[in-house]
Amino acid sequence: MAFSIDLITGILSFILTLMVLSYLIGDNPLFKIAIYLFVGVASGYVAAITFWQVLYPKLFLPTLALVQSGDINQGLLLIVPWLGFLFMLMKASPRLSGVARLVMAFLVGAGAAVTIAGALIGTLIPQVMATINFFDAQNAAARNIGTGEVLGNGAILLLGVVTTLAYFHFGALQKADGSTRRLGLIEIIAMIGQIFIGITLGAIFAGVYAAALTAFIERITSLLGFINSLTGLF
Repeated sequence: MAFSIDLITGILSFILTLMVLSYLIGDNPLFKIAIYLFVGVASGYVAAITFWQVLYPKLFLPTLALVQSGDINQGLLLIVPWLGFLFMLMKASPRLSGVARLVMAFLVGAGAAVTIAGALIGTLIPQVMATINFFDAQNAAARNIGTGEVLGNGAILLLGVVTTLAYFHFGALQKADGSTRRLGLIEIIAMIGQIFIGITLGAIFAGVYAAALTAFIERITSLLGFINSLTGLF
């Protein structure tokens, strides 16, 4: 039998799948080897993507063009990226790792700003608009939904949004004995929000479990298909 690329990849996939599934009988060296390979390949892939899509086109190529053209103004724009790149490399040295904190602080600050803006624009505002739209009788009429159903669905959704947000309200009054406790009304609203959160997490867990089960079935089917292609037993 000639060893083709498809056969080699099929054998490797078969072996690695068995190594991962060996975790079902407990933690063992085969499973650890498979995980180490996965982490190593993923790290190499991320490093390659970072080099070819970030460093090479945005730093090295502009620097090469600067050397060829001798444009001083373009060189001034490249000083900051090169300093950040060099400071990050200093993190490999214990003595000079403190210099890299400047770059890390900038990256964390910029990342936090992007995250907050993304959460506000991509999550909070659309959630508010979606809650408002549930009370839109015109849109409901276009979908043949009655007014009572519109008000019922909107009320449930509004209740879930408000009580869930109240669950994450951590303001509390300090008592004479030094303990803290939220207001009774907030506690009641937070308990209702906890119910909505539990339902949501349950639905998410069911979706994750279903996806994992689907992936497991696909792997078992792939193993059986590979064995059948070699032996013709099935």
